[in-house]
Amino acid sequence: MLKEFRAFLLRGNLLELAVAFVIGAAFVKVVTALVNDLIQPIIATIVSAPSFRDKTFHIGKGVFLYGDFITEVITFVITAAAVFFFIVKPAQAMLGRMRRGDTDEAPSEPSEEVVLLTQIRDALSTPPR
Repeated sequence: MLKEFRAFLLRGNLLELAVAFVIGAAFVKVVTALVNDLIQPIIATIVSAPSFRDKTFHIGKGVFLYGDFITEVITFVITAAAVFFFIVKPAQAMLGRMRRGDTDEAPSEPSEEVVLLTQIRDALSTPPR
C-alpha cells in the first residue's frame, strides 16, 4: 500500500500541479505588490482618494459598505489588467514567435510585389525590337 501511495505522489501530473501551485502562490504576491504598491497609489493621486473603504450608507440598523465593494472591484480590474498586459500578452507574443520559428532566412517564394517589380525591371532592361 505504501508503494502505491509513493507511486501516486511521484506521478508526473501531481508533481507538476504542486510546482504550479507553489509558483502560483508566489506569483499572487508579486501581482498583489504591483497593484497595491505601484498602481493604486497612481490612481489615488489621480482621483484624490487612496481608498473608498470608508464609504457607507445606513438603512435602519444595517450598514452597507459599498465603498469596500468599489475598492475590491477596482483592485480586481487593476489586477486583471496587470496580469493581461504584463504576463499574458508578452507570453503570447513569445509563444507566437517560437511557433513561427522566427529566423532571418528569406521567404522561399517572393511576394507578388517582388515578382511584379522583377518583371518590370526585366522588361525595361530588354532592348526594344
